[in-house]
Amino acid sequence: MLTLGALVGESELELAFATGIPAAFYEDAQVCGVITLSLEHLLDGEPQKDLEPGSLVLITGMPFRIRGRIAAAIETLLEQIALDKCIGLIAAPASATHQSFPQTIHDLSQAYRVPLLVTTAPQQRWEGTHLRLQKSRLNAAEQQAARLDALIRMLPAQFTDHRAMQRVADWLSQALNAQVLISQPNRTLAASPATAAESLASAVIRKTLETNSPDRPAGPHTQMFSLAPSWGSDAVLAAARPAPAFSEGDVRLLRHAAKLLGLLEQARREYRAAAAASDAAKGAALELLLDGEVDKARRVIAAQAPGLLEADTARVYVVDTPPAARDAAARRCEAMVASRALVAVDPGDARRFLVIHPNHMGRGDDGVPAELKRLIAALGSGASLGGSGVYSITLLANALNEAITAQRFAVHQPDSIAMSARADLVTLLPPLEAQRWARSLLDPLIRSSSQWEQMRRLLPDALAYPYEIAARKQQLHRNTVSRRVSRAADKLAMDFNTVADRIAVGLAMELITRYAAPEDSAADGSSPTLCSLLSTPQVRAWADTLLSSVHGARRDLLTTATTWLMHNLHLEPTARALSLSVTTIRSHLQDLESRIDRDLALLSSQRDLQVALHSLTGEPAITDIAPIAATDSTAAPRGGRKGTCCRG
Repeated sequence: MLTLGALVGESELELAFATGIPAAFYEDAQVCGVITLSLEHLLDGEPQKDLEPGSLVLITGMPFRIRGRIAAAIETLLEQIALDKCIGLIAAPASATHQSFPQTIHDLSQAYRVPLLVTTAPQQRWEGTHLRLQKSRLNAAEQQAARLDALIRMLPAQFTDHRAMQRVADWLSQALNAQVLISQPNRTLAASPATAAESLASAVIRKTLETNSPDRPAGPHTQMFSLAPSWGSDAVLAAARPAPAFSEGDVRLLRHAAKLLGLLEQARREYRAAAAASDAAKGAALELLLDGEVDKARRVIAAQAPGLLEADTARVYVVDTPPAARDAAARRCEAMVASRALVAVDPGDARRFLVIHPNHMGRGDDGVPAELKRLIAALGSGASLGGSGVYSITLLANALNEAITAQRFAVHQPDSIAMSARADLVTLLPPLEAQRWARSLLDPLIRSSSQWEQMRRLLPDALAYPYEIAARKQQLHRNTVSRRVSRAADKLAMDFNTVADRIAVGLAMELITRYAAPEDSAADGSSPTLCSLLSTPQVRAWADTLLSSVHGARRDLLTTATTWLMHNLHLEPTARALSLSVTTIRSHLQDLESRIDRDLALLSSQRDLQVALHSLTGEPAITDIAPIAATDSTAAPRGGRKGTCCRG
């Protein structure tokens, strides 16, 4: 809006301060409009109505000398102008002669702080000025509303947004064309431009020392406000610019900004305090859970998450991130899983945080595993996820060890995720290379296209189950199954009475069934060996996890398992080789089953045991393709490149 000094500077209005009036004291007053009164109306003696605050009162037809009734009426009007907070009285004389005011009116003007002005411009010009002032006022109101709206939109959606103050400072600097500083006595919270900290620091210190309260204007070109004086905040908002001076609207905007920033800072402090208390409670609950103190953990976390730990079983997930990103990732994870899981940072590892996911019976899938997968995808490279199986809530320490091991080989997975230490071996093998190996091993069957589809359907069941069961599943006669399996063994130059051959062919059939054939699936001599596929870090980590509970066993279960596999699952030859009784061998195998959580009557479990042992000890041997490429099938042993055993 226009100021009184600006109107005085307009030549067409012929406006000037009366003699003896200190112009500098009133020039910055903002003018909202002009109220015109005739001398006759003034002399009627009725109190003037509708004197709008911030307006100039213009009296037309004033005589050269002011005395008697006219002087008394002006004195009464000055009192009303002061009460209604108008900003000045203008006398427009009937002639073009500058008006002089009596000393009594000058004294009242000084007492009421209402300046006296005179003008010789015609009334029509002032009518146009009033319309211009009203338009300017409307524009100023719209601008102020737009600025306040923009200020509100600067506020963050989350209290943890540490860039919020800087964004507000940048916006204020641009909106006011000023240097802006938000600071505390010992540090700068935000500055815009960057040089504002150096430029305004001395002014902040000086003003604070002088007044002991920064919540007041420091001058027309420097403004300073406390962010939250009511609760003793020592942070201040300071703004400065060389010209023009800050208008009343600018000052109001800065005051509003200081109040909003103060509320934001207060909320952030309280949020940090609450978050710290929450994190401490979760950390304490986590330690109690890992120590098996479930009841104490439930009491600790009950206020924050009622009923969360009431389940009897739970899974543990380990999320590994770069140290600098861990805390933010943990907060993001907590927001995603809400009250469905307990999220706590690992005090022993700066890269990890843990997720305890109770398994409440009857609630079905609550989406936590899917949320964790989305989190890892969003975090990108450097983040990985390992998950345990379902454990009793009193055994979460064991679940944590399993999840940590799973996370170790998750870093070698394409998606950096291993949701359980019981990860499927097939998923750990590189798909393209595994397909090439499988097709190379089964090449004699695949080349016989007339029988391939038949074998593809039959062999998985025939290798995994007794022929009677396979025949029922395939709706064939037992003798038909036996004859076709024998034909397949002859073509592959294998003996399906040996467990190594059954495992190799069963694995190859599963790979071919699970994955589509690669474009270069023809046997071109470039196929990898199974030994090379099983030598990767993720397979070794998987094997170490599978057998981790066996290493501490009192009995030598690994030797028993290796010998049992080498003797094709026959108990008596195994017992003779180890100089033990069949009953002891059977007891060893039952103990082994419970420790690795596998049913060793199943071919898939026998495969997992064989691969894990071979990966860690080199025994027993596995059936593989020959590592030397052969392009001439007649140069290979019976069955082509198949039937070679590999020892680690």
